Amino acid sequence: MKLILISMMVMLSYFPFLQDKKDDKDLMKQEIIEADIAMSDLAEKEGFIVALSKNASEDFVKLGEGSYPVIGKKEFDKKFEGKTGPKTLTWKPEKADVSESGDLGYTWGYWKFEMPDTTVYGNYFTVWKKQSEGIWKMELDGGNSVPGPKQ
Repeated sequence: MKLILISMMVMLSYFPFLQDKKDDKDLMKQEIIEADIAMSDLAEKEGFIVALSKNASEDFVKLGEGSYPVIGKKEFDKKFEGKTGPKTLTWKPEKADVSESGDLGYTWGYWKFEMPDTTVYGNYFTVWKKQSEGIWKMELDGGNSVPGPKQ
């Protein structure tokens, strides 16, 4: 009987720990979603290229449709030097998740690029890594176009 009581107490002691972990994970998911939304907002104000550069880690990899990956923030900045990018490319995360360790996560969602005579739609994914100073930076970003908005 004593052994059963001790076993139950040990098992119950894990529940608060598990709840704290779930709360932390939910908080980190929200941080990544907020970082993604803030980057889209920045793209509308300062341009797509500027927004990516300001949110990229040093090891950032940018995958692009029909092109080779751009590897490293320095290479990205060099390739797009002097360019701000469009201010009509916006996106919204659909989902986020975070690793159990809490230092790596992702967002994915839909983007829209409005031009004077047409609008192009697509989806994207971004892998985020928590930096030593506690902020989330992009490690990997890519996407593709789709025929139209999701119904």
